[in-house]
Amino acid sequence: MLLDLSPLKASRDYRLLFFGQLVSFFGSMMTFIVVPWQMYQLTQSSAMVGYIYLAEFIPMVVLAFVGGALADFLDKRKMLRFTEVGQTVVTAILLGNSLLPQPQIWILFLAVSLHAGLAAIQRPAFESFIQKVIPAEMMSAVMALNSIRFSIGMIVGPAVAGIIATQLSPSVAYGIDFLTFGASLIAVFMLRSVPSPENAERPSFQGIKRAWKYAFSRQELVGTYFIDIAAMFFAFPQALYPALAVIYGDKYVGFFPAAIAIGALIASATSAWTKNVHRHGLMVISAAVLWGVAIFFFGLVDSLVPALILLAAAGFFDMISGIFRGAIWNQTIPNYLRGRLASIEMMSYLTGPMLGSAKMGIVAETFSVKTAIVSGGVLCVASVLGSALFFPKFFSYDGREGIKQREIEEAERSELSRVSEAEF
Repeated sequence: MLLDLSPLKASRDYRLLFFGQLVSFFGSMMTFIVVPWQMYQLTQSSAMVGYIYLAEFIPMVVLAFVGGALADFLDKRKMLRFTEVGQTVVTAILLGNSLLPQPQIWILFLAVSLHAGLAAIQRPAFESFIQKVIPAEMMSAVMALNSIRFSIGMIVGPAVAGIIATQLSPSVAYGIDFLTFGASLIAVFMLRSVPSPENAERPSFQGIKRAWKYAFSRQELVGTYFIDIAAMFFAFPQALYPALAVIYGDKYVGFFPAAIAIGALIASATSAWTKNVHRHGLMVISAAVLWGVAIFFFGLVDSLVPALILLAAAGFFDMISGIFRGAIWNQTIPNYLRGRLASIEMMSYLTGPMLGSAKMGIVAETFSVKTAIVSGGVLCVASVLGSALFFPKFFSYDGREGIKQREIEEAERSELSRVSEAEF
């Protein structure tokens, strides 16, 4: 079988989250396309579209630390429920704004900021919950399945959203998103309780500091952060989708992210081979370089079909990178640090797209859309290769050794806990 379905068979709670998020993510990806398109229609500015992602970046950075610390201590189900309800309310705000005679730009900025803040709290809880219900050896399969879910939403949601927003109205797209949240709300309220790790630390600045110190003591983790930030900051073209739609046709605004998602889906659906590859660092570097190459050629073409094919190739390589980055994170990080480290991971894979989108919008506004994309591809390749030189242990990292290290660290912590309890 090309796709490993063992995590879905192994855990009821993972099945609930997978299918609940599958439905809800379809609607969320419609909003993902409609918000920047609506901003572009209101302002006619690629820079303003880029500022949307900057507005998301600030609360994401601030609250990621909080979300990670809470996920290592609190009931993860309650965190998932709170954030899902909150994101449903944010979608209702976007729907209400779109129904106004003159939709307000400041409400768009407010809504995306709130959504990003809630996601920053939710993501560490989601990641650490998955680690509790799925064995470490299945994490590559989990990453592939999660990417399948992501890809399906990214293919269907944006493509449908572009047609609905341009042919009907943004309100219809926001309304569909609001309704699809019902599936994820049902899923999170049906989850079983998962206990926090033994001797879990109360949320504190010192606890967050220890997590950062741990992360930066290991090149295999730091390498994943820097490589992904470099690739996405320079070469992710999402802020330019509305401007590209002006060139190719408004109804195609959702086709660009959908093409990336198709490539990612192909990578995920044929990913069973990844569990037999242990040089995870080398695979992340190689895939990130090929992502940049595909974006470079995407910027050079002038017709729709070749552009979409190149974006699909870029999405394929980005997903390969994501599968191996996820395997490094989930197989090697001790459970008692999983929530806090998940917040660092989230910052790494969102910092590049968010700040890079602002950069792309400004470059496109100052020079041209083609200049922004082509230069981004070149700088991506150069920065990834440059970053790889600074992390030789990441380049040579073997996943089998990472699993052994995690087992040793968790055993040592358990022994220290038993000694402390005996002395007390």
